[in-house]
Amino acid sequence: MKNIFFLFVFLMLVPFAGLTQNIYVTKYKSEADVVVYITKYKSDADLIVYETTYKSDAKGCSGIWYFTEYKSDADVKIWYTQYKSEANWIIWYTKYKSEAGWRK
Repeated sequence: MKNIFFLFVFLMLVPFAGLTQNIYVTKYKSEADVVVYITKYKSDADLIVYETTYKSDAKGCSGIWYFTEYKSDADVKIWYTQYKSEANWIIWYTKYKSEAGWRK
């Protein structure tokens, strides 16, 4: 239920962010919008993420993320956790842009 709430909030904020996924990784959990766990298995993921080096590629809620070095440039601030039970989103990184997107 908690994941559905965060997904809803995220999807509601995306139109106001210009339909981009500029991500900033925070040092502290309290600064983050979303707590993220990286899984080893694609089948466990809520979201399959492709990391792009081009800001213009990160559009919509497609799972294509551009990592910014400045918090003020970010649409979403994330914090990585080591515990799956603590995460709002479970992600798996892919090498292929075509695989990116929501699974569940």
